[in-house]
Amino acid sequence: MKYQLFHAKSFDPTPLAGTLSTAGIETTPVHSSDDLIVGERPTILLLDPAGRQLFSLANLRSFVDAGGAIVALAGEGDGPAAPAIPDHLLSGLIATPYQTRELLISLKTAFRDAATRTENKRLRANAEARSKELDELTRIGVALNTERDYDALLSLVLSQARRVTSSDAGSLYLVESAEDGTQMLRFKITQNHSRPEIPLYEFTIPIDHTSIAGYVASTGEALVIDDAYFLPPDVEYSINRSFDKKNRYRTKSMLTIPMRNHKSEVIGALQLINRKRDREAVLAAPEDFDAQVTPYSRRTVDLVSGLAGQAAVSIENSQLYESIERLFEGFVTAAVTAIEQRDPTTFGHSGRVATMTVDIARATDRVTVGPYEDLSFTREQLREIRYAGLLHDFGKVGVREQVLVKSKKLYPPDLTLLKQRYAFIRRTTERNFYRHRTEYLEQHGNEGYDAFLERMRREYDDSIKGLDRFLSLVLESNEPTVLPDGSFDELLQYADHYYQDLDDAQQAYLTSDEVRYLTIRKGSLDESERVEIESHVNHTYRFLMQIPWTSELQDIPRIAYGHHEKLNGGGYPQGVRGDDIPIQTRMMTIADIFDALTASDRPYKRAVPAESALNILSSEVKDGMLDADLFQIFHEARVYEEKDQSPTI
Repeated sequence: MKYQLFHAKSFDPTPLAGTLSTAGIETTPVHSSDDLIVGERPTILLLDPAGRQLFSLANLRSFVDAGGAIVALAGEGDGPAAPAIPDHLLSGLIATPYQTRELLISLKTAFRDAATRTENKRLRANAEARSKELDELTRIGVALNTERDYDALLSLVLSQARRVTSSDAGSLYLVESAEDGTQMLRFKITQNHSRPEIPLYEFTIPIDHTSIAGYVASTGEALVIDDAYFLPPDVEYSINRSFDKKNRYRTKSMLTIPMRNHKSEVIGALQLINRKRDREAVLAAPEDFDAQVTPYSRRTVDLVSGLAGQAAVSIENSQLYESIERLFEGFVTAAVTAIEQRDPTTFGHSGRVATMTVDIARATDRVTVGPYEDLSFTREQLREIRYAGLLHDFGKVGVREQVLVKSKKLYPPDLTLLKQRYAFIRRTTERNFYRHRTEYLEQHGNEGYDAFLERMRREYDDSIKGLDRFLSLVLESNEPTVLPDGSFDELLQYADHYYQDLDDAQQAYLTSDEVRYLTIRKGSLDESERVEIESHVNHTYRFLMQIPWTSELQDIPRIAYGHHEKLNGGGYPQGVRGDDIPIQTRMMTIADIFDALTASDRPYKRAVPAESALNILSSEVKDGMLDADLFQIFHEARVYEEKDQSPTI
């Protein structure tokens, strides 16, 4: 039947039965509004005066809004109890007694109204469905474009495709090239709502017509299969049932779509399995597959094709993003290698500082009390911290190498010259001893010679002893110390000693520059050299500011710039205080100092045990130089015990 006619039980359609049946109209008596169901067919409610008592105006309005039409019979049966039906709800009004022809004409008109309303309802429903689909695809597109994690992106693509098509399972294949240039399809990810425990085993298949995914990837055509176990006999592809048998599954309806990038190149295949009537249904028994699984419609093909196009671009963008990240990683590694080759004694320092700083940030994420209990770092922020740690000392490329690698207070050539001076003075003293002895014998012979020789030898021995002490003091003073230590009074006495050079001119044992270097009280650098070393942070900042960082990494220059600043303003290069120093920088400062103290590869100092280094850091905390809360986190999390590991983000 093409049409539906509802009428009150009080109306007798018998005289019209033949005519209505011939016209494809099914008549159904109704007893209440619950019997009124407007489906896909044009539907009329025929109300006689008695039947009008069954329905309220709200019932009639709902019926019309649902797409139905109303024809009313008016006559002597109308009374106060019969509701007045507004004209806009009526498609026809006939007085009783009615003429059959007149009624049929009214019904024909009403059916046209109902058909129009039904079609409009269908069109509105389709429009709403399309609008929802567009909104859904837009939302999915935004989600795909914002997901930076490659594996998470692939999972998101497949899960969203399954969701919009109510698919029970699915797989995603990606095109990859072998070393010889041959292209293959890699089975990259799979999902199964009914069998979530099924493990993923990656493998590759050829891009040819032997498999369904290979066929789609090679031809670029979508495949819709109503039942994978009953493929047409003339197709080249086949399905491997071993997976179903092993996992007690039944692959039935399938939709496989090629994934094309912006160049229309196929980069993979998206395969959906077993479209379900109820998205949340679990296919556990054979009868579940029969009851729930339905073929993929033309509309689902269009939907998934659109989604596959978005997914292909997002995947390619993600691959490009990963490629850029690998490129940048290579650049950072090369930059760190460059600085460490200039100063091999600090090899590994940048990596250890980066590791510890990231670990401090992660440990800070875990705290539940204190000023940082609400602080957390995203994956991108941790990557930003890591890069800042790796590059924090890159500015040392702008420092003179002799200053950068200076391990003693005197430069090696200067110490060599001083040793030669000592040897010259010692040899001169020895030569004078023998010359004076010869002159005495020439002038006085053996008379008093023994007493003279004894006096001369005592003076000679004292001079040699003094010279050896002088060299010993020079070598001792040339060794740097981590903390201010020692007295230079004895060494300074030798600054007032003189000797005659080859031109018989008086020269001091120690030049003013040598005295200045040897009396450095901490480390191996004098003030001018220290300023030059400290300038590396400015070089680092200027270098890092030249890099066009992404928005997620734009704070790297600022984080690295302040790693020698102190909370009390006593650091460099700007002498900023407290919260003006980024928290990431304060973390890096703790890591940098700890590694500098404990590193065993610095020739200008002895390695400090971890416990002693912690005590030194604690002292700086008490002096207001380091962040007390971050140091506590660093200490309690024992971050320093893993400082040799490479950070992973």
